[in-house]
Amino acid sequence: MCIQDVLNAIIYKFGRRCNKNRAFIVAIDGLGGAGKTTFVNMLEDGLKRICPVNVIHIDDHIVESNKRYNTGFAEWYEYYYLQWDIELIKNDILNKLHCNYTEILLPVFDSSTNLITNRNMSIAADSILLIEGIFLQRHEWRRFYDYTLFLECSRTIREERVLSRDSYIGDLQARIDKYNRRYWQAEVYYMKKENPIQKADKICNVIE
Repeated sequence: MCIQDVLNAIIYKFGRRCNKNRAFIVAIDGLGGAGKTTFVNMLEDGLKRICPVNVIHIDDHIVESNKRYNTGFAEWYEYYYLQWDIELIKNDILNKLHCNYTEILLPVFDSSTNLITNRNMSIAADSILLIEGIFLQRHEWRRFYDYTLFLECSRTIREERVLSRDSYIGDLQARIDKYNRRYWQAEVYYMKKENPIQKADKICNVIE
């Protein structure tokens, strides 16, 4: 895993950034089960020694279940296009950061109540913001990042991880069926539509 190389690259670019009136935005992209959360935790630990660091986990900011399930669209479409309010994240979070806002409201989803609660996040100008999650390089969001990392991991390993962790879906066959209908189709679509590996600033091959 190339964590030190990534830390060095981010620190270098942060120190030489053109706009010092806002946070330096780093996207950690990758498909399901690639290890994004673990990786961003290591990045956060390494970067805290040079400046304040905030982290946004994109999966914390999905919409209510009735807006992304049983909508009449194919399940892969619901996951890719309806799981998040794409325009809200673009306009109320990413664009505001580019306009030098140091306070933003994050729509946080609570799975226990199926409700959204807006929470304030303070982001200093002289800081780094790490955003981790899937589909981060969709064309609506990509231009807002200062540095983009794509975590690459074998499909076999990724499948083992997600099928093991998502027991809430049901037994193993139910999980496989759900992933085939919803998640994996959306991932294939993303890779073909947005070409995220080629567009990322750095590819990090995860060593299992």
